[in-house]
Amino acid sequence: MQTLSRRERLRIETTAQIKEVALGLLAAGDVAGITLRGIAREMGMTAAALYGYFDTRDDLLATLAADTYNRLADQQEAARDALPEDATAARLLAVAGTFREWARTHPAEFRLTYGDSSPGYAPTADIVVAAARRCCMILLGLVDAAWPQAPEQLKRAEAEWADFVPSLAALARECFPHLPPQALLASLRVWGRMYGPVALEVYRQFGPDANPRVLFQAEMDSALEMLGLEKPPADATRTVPAP
Repeated sequence: MQTLSRRERLRIETTAQIKEVALGLLAAGDVAGITLRGIAREMGMTAAALYGYFDTRDDLLATLAADTYNRLADQQEAARDALPEDATAARLLAVAGTFREWARTHPAEFRLTYGDSSPGYAPTADIVVAAARRCCMILLGLVDAAWPQAPEQLKRAEAEWADFVPSLAALARECFPHLPPQALLASLRVWGRMYGPVALEVYRQFGPDANPRVLFQAEMDSALEMLGLEKPPADATRTVPAP
């Protein structure tokens, strides 16, 4: 194992500190509030010194977004893999529940990756796209497991590979070459059921008498039904955190 030099260790530590400060600023405001000068001021560095770590603010935001997607994917994979391989319904609920819990406890990171963007910034850097697609493939993998018993109506849905973003379609075909485009469409429909109520909850769009947990569970029950999966017993997995 190669030993890092003192300079290399210092660079790694400083990079981590920069990202930590940036996340703190993000939590205190929004993406637009993050500037390299502001971070440098918080750290007692000069702006010129900070540019030695990130060329632009967008480079920093892209790194933060990629890190966030990868941490989320790690958590979702862990939740999925804690359950038997043949427990597809429970695994899907575990992945979905992990997403909701992460969003509720990390609203700033949710806004960075799935919500607001800063004027002039779009999360299109290669490292961001690759990390985001990792989360997509986790969901498509669960649809793959459910596909043999999926209802015929779902399998006959109108869908062609040309209907999707080319890079997403290419990745789906590379990872799951046996699946038809209808399966990718189904995974996006499941994603819509996951994302919709979570976004409403994070952005506090529910009324005072609403129960976000109930709506989220109802949407996930609908996703299971769409895929032809039976709802697992309540104690099969703890997928929906308490409100």
